[in-house]
Amino acid sequence: MSTTATTETDARRAPIVKVVFASLVGTAVEWYDFFLYGSAAALVFGTLFFPQSDPVTGTLLAFGTYALGFVARPLGGVVFGHFGDRLGRKKMLVVSLMLMGLATVAIGLLPTYASIGIAAPILLLTCRLLQGFAVGGEWGGAVLMAAEHGDDARRGFWSSWPQAGVALGNLLATGVLWVLALVQSQEAFESWGWRIPFLLSAVLVLVGLWVRLTVEESPVFRQAQEQLAAKKENHQPLLEVIRRYPREILLAMGMRLAENIGYYLVTVISITYLTTYAGSASDKSMILTALLIGSAVQFVIIPLIGGLSDRVGRRPLYLTGAAGLAIWMFFFFDLVDTRSEPLIILAILVGLVLHALMYAPQAAFFSELFGTSVRYTGASVGYQLASILAGALAPIIALRLLGDVDTPNTTAVAIYMTVASVLTIVAVLASKETARTSLRHDRTLDDAR
Repeated sequence: MSTTATTETDARRAPIVKVVFASLVGTAVEWYDFFLYGSAAALVFGTLFFPQSDPVTGTLLAFGTYALGFVARPLGGVVFGHFGDRLGRKKMLVVSLMLMGLATVAIGLLPTYASIGIAAPILLLTCRLLQGFAVGGEWGGAVLMAAEHGDDARRGFWSSWPQAGVALGNLLATGVLWVLALVQSQEAFESWGWRIPFLLSAVLVLVGLWVRLTVEESPVFRQAQEQLAAKKENHQPLLEVIRRYPREILLAMGMRLAENIGYYLVTVISITYLTTYAGSASDKSMILTALLIGSAVQFVIIPLIGGLSDRVGRRPLYLTGAAGLAIWMFFFFDLVDTRSEPLIILAILVGLVLHALMYAPQAAFFSELFGTSVRYTGASVGYQLASILAGALAPIIALRLLGDVDTPNTTAVAIYMTVASVLTIVAVLASKETARTSLRHDRTLDDAR
């Protein structure tokens, strides 16, 4: 390759690298905040905010506030998606990050039930709803910035980096909790130590905002906006995506089920299962170590799998991940039951690798389903609506299926995972392969011609 050609390649590569880095950092911060709540709900929120219940019921109530964060996500997806498709992806990403940071820091400052009674869980719920609303607008904007800046041949690779940011966010949240578990007693952690990770969010948010403010708007989006302006269209993204892309929304929701349910079984229910069912609170550091290793590995392999999806397609990898998680869940709890650290690490690691087979190509897959003028709205609505049925309910359903602490029904949870995987496999098979297709398509613009 000539020097001139190399220079041109580097010039084209620099903007996408900058955009991807901004998406990665911002997404990691947002999901650090969101996952931190799930881990805290499993570890301490039941005791601190719902103390008049028995341990399992208290945890269920904590997971209830956790689930309501998911209920707010579709609303966030609709609002941020609407304005993201009208005003731009970048502006909405900055707003979502600021809102998430404020809600998370507020959780770290909340008084507990012992201090203010019933007002404590109400305030906790309010903060969780704000978290859900913010993260509902985050995912679509972050992956679209990467997808729309990248090229058709490597979209799976570039757009998988925001997905890796989710793993990085979980890695950061788990890492902070792991360090605290090592240096603090259980009493100190429950008294004040749990607040530290939430307050640290303020620093991460400032870093994320600084990075995001330096990127430019998506060129694909700018072109679509110019075309809409020339046609003087009254652009209503939500109405248009429902009218023109109903099938794509349903397919995205179906593809999300196994991925989302599987992830929260592996990362959230595993904590509760080991500390409440299979072991004791003293085993907290063991499961956090396993999650830390699993999240680190997942962070590394997601871009690799995203790049692989550019070569072999999105569908084969997605199908493998969905089927694999259904099978693995029948072994997962038996490995955790051993209370052997290597086997627990194996259980978590395999679960997260199988999850990554779906999650890595998902950003490109969902982006390619929708036209540019409604892409933020369509991808966000499909992604977030499924979160209510999947991630929001997964911890609650799993705990109900597990049942009594003395005789947990792990087979029922594995069957639950299998049902979700079957629905996802059907959705993937009903979808067309989208790898290496152009993002410059839009039914709204086509109908306006």
